[in-house]
Amino acid sequence: MLKFLVVEDHTLVREGLMQTLRKLDPEVALFEAADAESAMQQVEAESENEFDLVLLDLMLPGMNGMSMLSVMRKRFPAVPVVVISALGDADTVGRAMRQGASGFVPKSSSGEVLLDALKRVLEGELYLPAYLQDQTFTELQTGVKSRGGLERYGMTKAQLLVVDLLKQGKSNREIADVLGLTEGTVKLHVSKIFKALKVSSRAQALVILGRLRTV
Repeated sequence: MLKFLVVEDHTLVREGLMQTLRKLDPEVALFEAADAESAMQQVEAESENEFDLVLLDLMLPGMNGMSMLSVMRKRFPAVPVVVISALGDADTVGRAMRQGASGFVPKSSSGEVLLDALKRVLEGELYLPAYLQDQTFTELQTGVKSRGGLERYGMTKAQLLVVDLLKQGKSNREIADVLGLTEGTVKLHVSKIFKALKVSSRAQALVILGRLRTV
């Protein structure tokens, strides 16, 4: 059974989100909070049986959503957080993703878009709104304006992010912490990266990645 926490200070919006989430799984266990402080109390109380996902608004009373996101990534790195916000500009989205969000869904999106985003995140992917799902994704995450030929390997956006961190010498656990994924999901991404590069080890992958030019 999936277990979600919805953090949203407006009651009508929160109730609407929870109703939409039940379409994902009628038996989903839903928890709710109107502010970051009470949300963190629930996350801590459920630490032995962690939430599968937290849906987080940015504009909250007291501690704002961006601050809570930062705390979540440090203390509960395995719990994916999807940000929902009335703000959808590239700067806000980029900041949220750099803070470790697994996805960003504008509040102007339909329920179907939200459910699709959550399904992708639960499968270990990162999600951005359609108007940012292009080269902007790379720039938001890493500031790298060119993949130096990596596009031809057919990697997903999530795998490209893992590639950047592999090149920095980070371990699977460190990559998981940075991206807000489970270590198992990172291992799966690394395995697919090896397959795409046609190598069998991290050392071989780094040799190929080192030959590719980035700017």
